[in-house]
Amino acid sequence: MPSAGAVWRGEQLSLLARNIHARQSSSHFEGLLNDARNEFEVDSRSGELDEQQVSEKARNLELLEQDLIRQKHLDPELVASLASAKAIGYERWQKAKLSSDFSCFAGALRHLISLRQEQARQLDEPRTCWETLAQPFEPELSLKRLQELFAPLRQRLPVLLESVGSFPRPSKSKWDFDELTQQSLCELLLQEWGQDQSMTCVARSPHPFSITLGPKDFRISNRVVPGQPLSCFLATAHEWGHSLYEQGLPSQANSWFAWPLGQASSMAVHESQSLFWENRVARSKAFAERFWPHFVKSGAPFDSSLAFWSEMNPLSPGLNRVEADELTYGLHILIRLDIEVDLLENGLPVEDLPGEWNKRYGDLLGVIPQNDSEGCLQDVHWSEGQFGYFPSYLLGHLISAQLSEAMADGLRKLGEEGADPLEDCIRCGNESKLLTWLRENVHQHGRKKNAEDLVLDVTGRPLSAEPFLNYLGTKIEQLGSAS
Repeated sequence: MPSAGAVWRGEQLSLLARNIHARQSSSHFEGLLNDARNEFEVDSRSGELDEQQVSEKARNLELLEQDLIRQKHLDPELVASLASAKAIGYERWQKAKLSSDFSCFAGALRHLISLRQEQARQLDEPRTCWETLAQPFEPELSLKRLQELFAPLRQRLPVLLESVGSFPRPSKSKWDFDELTQQSLCELLLQEWGQDQSMTCVARSPHPFSITLGPKDFRISNRVVPGQPLSCFLATAHEWGHSLYEQGLPSQANSWFAWPLGQASSMAVHESQSLFWENRVARSKAFAERFWPHFVKSGAPFDSSLAFWSEMNPLSPGLNRVEADELTYGLHILIRLDIEVDLLENGLPVEDLPGEWNKRYGDLLGVIPQNDSEGCLQDVHWSEGQFGYFPSYLLGHLISAQLSEAMADGLRKLGEEGADPLEDCIRCGNESKLLTWLRENVHQHGRKKNAEDLVLDVTGRPLSAEPFLNYLGTKIEQLGSAS
């Protein structure tokens, strides 16, 4: 969109936000909710509802009432100002990123931080500012609990990174695929993973994403990055994981579509599903054994499945979060979390952000950005005031690992033999068994449960970093042997 139109778009979005907020906080809407609550209580007492209906309707009302309370706490002027500030912030961020000049964006970021701090004050929840802003992404999450979960990662990820050195090394020969070849490989992947083209489609975009527009309208996008022939393929696997979760939510039965109960448990659970299909499946040794002939046939310079698998799993620190490997990705998130808390709660001046970013990257990852574009301007989130979002990505890794362990146990009980039932299913092209397990144990619950309650119910133990660290340790050892 034309950059010069950003201010007017901000005015339009401000008007829309004001009107939506007025409807969501209106006495009319509150009256409708009260009527629904009274009707539910009558039906519950009369025995007209079975146990599952009582549970589902109670949860749906609880979530609707929770959102109403939050909306009523917010000043319409603040809601409108936030909408305008996000539009301007995004436009300023784009310019700053293009010119690699943080100063172009600093004022907009400072204003967004001030507005989000005011939002937390108005909501007046028994949480810190950062915790309050994180609630839309991770309901009921506290900073104390988050730091407990991340503490083992802070301690052990740098040690694991040091242990890998530079293995596995990328292939010595430079190679690439044209767009048509990459598209064909992505189509083959989705075909083998059961894509129903009557209700799903794939398009191109500057940044890959997944979106649901209706009960039978699921769309994903990917991109071709010159010089990175595996990027599009892995992005497709990742976004398809998001889409599979959406396709399995209770909203797809129509009755709960667009209602809270039919939505994802949290962004971390959502991310766990995309990471499962990208990392646990597409980056697995078993998948490499099955799929590497397709890449070789297309012109990739691999002489074995191990060579293909190694290139699918580079372990090397870099500056970019989106392109980071499984080992170093968590360090990118820890840096962002610490900076967010310092900006919102500890008085870190906005103008100090580039220096703080570079220092922490040097300390934790051993790499230092050469400019603001590859440093503190690389992510879009803060330009829209999305503080509290980043930890969901790393929590998704933890949840994926713990669910994978429970899935392996579940498959063994169903008669799957072997040391790793997941790898066996992937090797044979039976990923449908993995999807069936996820449908039954994860997808169908929607927002009936928050992320940690869901993990506890499915796995029988609280969420922990140990399964993820164990998985990383095993994979690093295998990659070391293959390099």
